[in-house]
Amino acid sequence: MLGFDIITIFPDYFRTAFDYGIVRRARAAGLIKIAAHDLRRWTQGRHKVVDDRPFGGGDGMVLKPEPIFAAVEELTNKQNEDEPSKLPARVVLLSPQGRVLTQSLAEDLAQEDRIILICGRYEGVDERVAEALATDELSIGDYVLSGGEPAAVVLIDAVARLVPGALGSETSAANDSFSNGLLDCPHYTRPPEFHGMRVPEVLLNGNHAEITRWRKKEALRKTKRNRPDLLERATLSEPERLWLNEINQEQ
Repeated sequence: MLGFDIITIFPDYFRTAFDYGIVRRARAAGLIKIAAHDLRRWTQGRHKVVDDRPFGGGDGMVLKPEPIFAAVEELTNKQNEDEPSKLPARVVLLSPQGRVLTQSLAEDLAQEDRIILICGRYEGVDERVAEALATDELSIGDYVLSGGEPAAVVLIDAVARLVPGALGSETSAANDSFSNGLLDCPHYTRPPEFHGMRVPEVLLNGNHAEITRWRKKEALRKTKRNRPDLLERATLSEPERLWLNEINQEQ
C-alpha cells in the first residue's frame, strides 16, 4: 500500500477531493491510503500561529519551520533534530520553485511506500524546510497557485493511477500521454459519424496491425501539433522517424 500524508492549514479542502474515479477505487481496494493533517496541530500557544513576516521585509507572510518539522517528525515516528533530512519517508514540498512534476517522476513516486506532502501557502515556506526536511521540492507547472492543496490533489491523482492494480488494464498507464515521451493518439467512440465528421476507417476495419500503426503515427502528428518541444528530446524508433518525415512532407 502507498500512503499519502498531507500537511496543510486547510484539511477540509480534501474532504471529498478523492471520492471519485480511479483514486476512490484505489482507496477502496486498499492500494493507497490518504490522510490530511492540520498543520496547526503542531503549533505552540493558544493562537496556533503557523506563519510570520519575512526577514528582510517584503509582502506577505511565510510559513514557519517549527510546526512543519514537528509534523513530519511525528508522522514518521522519529525525533531526530540533528539529521532531520534522514527521516524515513519521501517528503515532498509543493511550491512554484520546485522542479516540474512529470510522468517519469510520477512513476518514480509510485514506487514509494509513503509520501508526505507539505502544502505551501501565503508568500511561501521557510527555506529551511526545503533545505533540511524535504527530499523533493515539486511544482505542477509554471504558474502560481494560492497554495499547495490543488497541487497535492494533482500529484496524488497522477501517482495513484500508476500503483499496480489501480487501473482496470495493466496497459492503460503504459499507453498514456508522456509515458513514451509523446502525447497519446486520438481516440474515437460511437457514433461512427457525427455532425458530418467520420471516424477514421482504419479504426473500423478490425485490422489490429494497421490500427496499431495508425495510432503510433497519429500520436506523432498530435505531438508535433500540440507539443513540438517533446519531439526534440524524444527517442524515436526507425518507423517513427519515417512516419514523422511523412507528416512533415504532408504540410
